[in-house]
Amino acid sequence: MSILRNRDTLLTEGDIKKKIIFFAIPIFIGQLFQQLYNTVDSLIVGNFISKSALAAVSSTGTLTFLVIGFFFGFSMGAGVIIAREIGAGNKEKTSVSVHNAVAMGIFFSVTITLLGVFGSPYLLRAMGTPEEVYPEAVSYLRVYFLGCTGLIMYNTFVGILQASGDSYHPLIYLIISSMTNVVLDILFIAVFHMGVEGAALATIISQFLSMFLSFRRLRKSDESIHIHISKIRFEKNTLKEIIHYGLPTALQGSIIDIANILIQSFVNSFGADAVAGIGAYAKIEGFAFLPVISFSMAMSTFISQNLGAKKKDRIRKGIRFGLLCTFISIETIGLLTFVLSPYLVKAFNADPDVIYYGVLRAQICSLFYFLLGFSNVTNAILRGLGKPLAPVIVMLICWCAVRVIIFLTVGRVYHNILLACWIYPITWGLSSVVYIFFLKMIKKKGVY
Repeated sequence: MSILRNRDTLLTEGDIKKKIIFFAIPIFIGQLFQQLYNTVDSLIVGNFISKSALAAVSSTGTLTFLVIGFFFGFSMGAGVIIAREIGAGNKEKTSVSVHNAVAMGIFFSVTITLLGVFGSPYLLRAMGTPEEVYPEAVSYLRVYFLGCTGLIMYNTFVGILQASGDSYHPLIYLIISSMTNVVLDILFIAVFHMGVEGAALATIISQFLSMFLSFRRLRKSDESIHIHISKIRFEKNTLKEIIHYGLPTALQGSIIDIANILIQSFVNSFGADAVAGIGAYAKIEGFAFLPVISFSMAMSTFISQNLGAKKKDRIRKGIRFGLLCTFISIETIGLLTFVLSPYLVKAFNADPDVIYYGVLRAQICSLFYFLLGFSNVTNAILRGLGKPLAPVIVMLICWCAVRVIIFLTVGRVYHNILLACWIYPITWGLSSVVYIFFLKMIKKKGVY
């Protein structure tokens, strides 16, 4: 059956609440397993190697988010266009958009691999990575970037599947690849004693597996999203649209990550214990943030398809429901994180100093997760409504400029780890206030 007539995947018809929830749940479970990639690396590295190895793996996170996150912004833009064309019933335009997205993924795979492999040592030095963890950090990062094609192309293929309304198959592929990652981590680190390079190798092998599975699914899918090798190319007008939607999101993510690199440099100045402890918390926050990611992806696709079908009433109802679900789920997890943080951080490394830094960050940030959730889901809503510049403006000011200004001023006279903790809820709150204004302004203009 044509995907354009498939009632199970098309989000422009049927009960809104059920459509959003049943689309978001597989994404949530899938993201849960994807989060296992780096988390299992950190758990096994922290327990089977050393806390300095844990700090080495943790110190690379902001760099991988910066480099690969730039591409993810473009892939989101492609997803918005594909979902819109599917909602409008344009098979030919859907196919062109799909093949443009794949061509873009191949281009970024080559570019990011070269930048990551050759640029990692210089970037880690510029961040002030502690000397005792620097060699292992370089080794981990270089191996990771050598295999980043698997991650980039997997996200390209999954973005296409999710834009069509299929969140089930990406879930299955993530479960398979995540379990593979766990087995390989144990094998390479605990059995073969390959060190941090083994953790990175396990991750990239698993990523290539998930890439292959999702590619095979698209090759068997409906003609509108079926990938024909001979059709993979850039088409001028479609590429312009992808850049229009994707570049603002890509720049937004990169700008935020640049600010976070400054914060990571500040954390690095407190030594390996602080890097390991706050890095362990970052893994915990990754799990806590999963409901937000799930509802963000669901809302972006839901709104894009219904915008293409010109169903504004469904968009309004969907926005209200999505925001409510996000608030309830993320704040519940925030409360649990606050209470359980000592035990969660200890799972990564039992050193008291590592636990101290991780718990400090967790108990400051976790109670304000609702602000983080609101900002990110509203970001996805605006992107789905075809307003990609608004989130860029908000994030550029609130999550980048404000953070940089605070660290370049207050940070010079107040050298305290608390600054690296409180900066997040402060800027989450600021962006939430501005996003409320944007939503009201766009609604008055009749966009939804």
